[in-house]
Amino acid sequence: MADKSNLEDDLNKIAEEAKTSASEFAQNAKQTMGSNDNKKVLAGVLGILFGGLGIHKFVLGYNKEGIILLIATVLTCGFAYIIGFIEGIIYLTKSDEEFYNTYQVGRKPWF
Repeated sequence: MADKSNLEDDLNKIAEEAKTSASEFAQNAKQTMGSNDNKKVLAGVLGILFGGLGIHKFVLGYNKEGIILLIATVLTCGFAYIIGFIEGIIYLTKSDEEFYNTYQVGRKPWF
């Protein structure tokens, strides 16, 4: 019985640590997504790695475009992934100031 009680205590501790970690992650994600800082590297890397899912669009606040890209990827069996890949490369090759002015201030949603 003592082993069962210790196991339950250990599981409760692990669950509590998981909740704390998830809460910290969520809080940091909100700060990152809500800040006006230049998101060039984040958007560029996400565009290259997960381009077809449109995550880089959501990071920049282009929700409609992100959904369009996600639907296009599904409808083309993943072929539209290339759009996000190209955008990620474009994001990373622009200067910080040019990226900020074009995509965050100017709100240019595509390429």
